[in-house]
Amino acid sequence: MRGEAGVKKKDIVGLLIFGLVLYMLGNWALPMTDPVESNYVETAKEMMQAGDYLSPRIFGNYWYDKPILFYLQLIAAFQLFGMTDFAARFFPAVFAVIGLIMTYAFATKLYSRRVGLMSAVLLGTSLEYWYLGHAVITDMTLWVTVSATLMSFYAGYESGKARYYYLAFAAAGVAVLDKGPIGLALPGLVILLFLSWQRCLAILLDIHMLGGFALFLGVVSLWYLPMYLLHGSDFLDTFLGVHNVLRATVSEHPRNNVWYYYLLVFLAGFLPWSLVAVPAFFKRLFKRELHLPMGERERFLVIWALAVFIVFECMASKYMTYTFPYMMPLAILMGKYFLAHETMSWRLAKGMGILYLIAMFTILPVVTQDKSGREVARILQQQSQADTAILAYGIRYPVSIAYYSDLRPKRLVPTTADIEKERPHKMSWTATNIMPFAAIEDMDLQRDTILVTDREHIEDLGTKVPGFWQEVGSSSNYVIYRLQPTVPYDGHAEQPGRETGTWRGILEQYLSGNRKMPQAS
Repeated sequence: MRGEAGVKKKDIVGLLIFGLVLYMLGNWALPMTDPVESNYVETAKEMMQAGDYLSPRIFGNYWYDKPILFYLQLIAAFQLFGMTDFAARFFPAVFAVIGLIMTYAFATKLYSRRVGLMSAVLLGTSLEYWYLGHAVITDMTLWVTVSATLMSFYAGYESGKARYYYLAFAAAGVAVLDKGPIGLALPGLVILLFLSWQRCLAILLDIHMLGGFALFLGVVSLWYLPMYLLHGSDFLDTFLGVHNVLRATVSEHPRNNVWYYYLLVFLAGFLPWSLVAVPAFFKRLFKRELHLPMGERERFLVIWALAVFIVFECMASKYMTYTFPYMMPLAILMGKYFLAHETMSWRLAKGMGILYLIAMFTILPVVTQDKSGREVARILQQQSQADTAILAYGIRYPVSIAYYSDLRPKRLVPTTADIEKERPHKMSWTATNIMPFAAIEDMDLQRDTILVTDREHIEDLGTKVPGFWQEVGSSSNYVIYRLQPTVPYDGHAEQPGRETGTWRGILEQYLSGNRKMPQAS
């Protein structure tokens, strides 16, 4: 791989500073959000508490949603910085910076230093990359490891040096430890398609490919083998069956399963650059200036991007971050175009950097607070006693409350039969329902009880959920109520036709009077 100018140390230092400022500054002000980030941090916290650094667990149950790598990153950050919001967001930011430097180095080797810098800055100021540089999820680590796999393979393909193939297989092994089989399947498909186009499939028979695959198996067996030996079919059925096979064949969120979903993701994810690149693409298309790439470099980048897009377009479950791995090749291809408009591009990049920093200290703290239970957790800690029952009603289970408070609200459902329907079942999306449950029909109306709900379900208190409820706190997204114990009838006062302390009595009282106690002053 030859460029007009090689990688420069000052460029790497500049990108390092740029990335640390853009992705790490202000992270301490962003609480963990539901429904995704909180699952990861709560799992890491419970692993630390259990002293078990092999088997992910949440709410006291083994949790086979994702492999071990990201949890180990969180645990390492917690041990370094304490269990803080900054610590939770530390490694996503670090990997985002690593990704920028990798993009710069790869684009520089493919084309030139100027293309490398433009590609890295374009990528770093794209909306999706900026978001995932802060998000406590596995995708930034996957992006770096899959990109490292494909970059290393191409370096081996072009130079003929076997060490790059070994590096590619090792990186694929790390990707599988982060996200699962897709860490090998995705780059493997890109490589297979590229070699087919180049008519070089014989490379796959090279002895170093066999050695590289053995290295890959060695890396992944560090976790997958002991997990299977410890947990057997439960691990395979849930991890491979539900979180891989089911996710690919049955849509978890059917509303996203539309053909144009990932086109919208591309437009939004590459903002602001897509606003220029898309019109330019169609302009060339109408002028018939587009043609199949002839050079090896362009073929590899195009296949990389298209393969990622098509694979996830064909999957039943669609998520915004699934196509994220195509951002490396697209950033490099787009970097070549924007280099022809260099002055405008650098001004736009500077403007986006300033906007992101402003948003980091103004908009983002408000948005994350609205999606977090951190404030509610503080109120629950103040209001609850050791024997207080804590319930969550009418809302998606707020794991962040459990994370911040060390309390475990029970998800309230109508009957014990409903609990059985909601509990985890094999090859079903209920496999993710491992939170604690409670049935309305089993509520003890004499017990000190606190209930967390949202404003849409307040009117259910006293009707669908029996009892006298008094508001004791609220946040931007939740309202907290305490059950006021009823006093059974002692025979000294007339209470005609009213059974206090029973389901029937409670409903009668609410139908004839106030449905909620007055708000506490």
